[in-house]
Amino acid sequence: MAVRHRLIRVGPGPVWDVLADGHRYAEWVVGTSESHPVRGQWPRTGAAIHYEVRLGPMRLDNETVVRHCEEGTRLELEAHAGVLGTARIAIELRPWGEYCLVIVDEHPLRGAGGRMHNVGFEALIQLRHRAMLSRLARLCEAEAQTPGSGRRPLGQVTSGPEAGGAGHA
Repeated sequence: MAVRHRLIRVGPGPVWDVLADGHRYAEWVVGTSESHPVRGQWPRTGAAIHYEVRLGPMRLDNETVVRHCEEGTRLELEAHAGVLGTARIAIELRPWGEYCLVIVDEHPLRGAGGRMHNVGFEALIQLRHRAMLSRLARLCEAEAQTPGSGRRPLGQVTSGPEAGGAGHA
């Protein structure tokens, strides 16, 4: 099981604000681009976001679904990665003094990822987590240094299905 942690030099609130914004998923998740919510209200249980993974000239459309959410402290996701199958990703936020300890636990559930899971695959997941947590830390810490960074307040949606518009299939 791939478990990795990182101390981020902001409190849990600002870290949760980033995790709870489905439009920002691609900013911190390694290998993804162009994320946007497609069902439900992210990060509530059952909500989903769509994102794209680019591998050279190939583009793969993927989806991540919230399986469990404890607002401000825990987010459990199921990432659908096409032919690779699905993976469970649990993210826990713990106050650590004035900072936030972020713990990520990921393992394959179904498909080729589960069948190919071995020590080498685990090492790749660890490298991905290191890069992902580094991105998340840089993002949260930079925003804490820049008051009024231009991000819309959490929960304020201006368009799309969450604002009452037509949903995506």
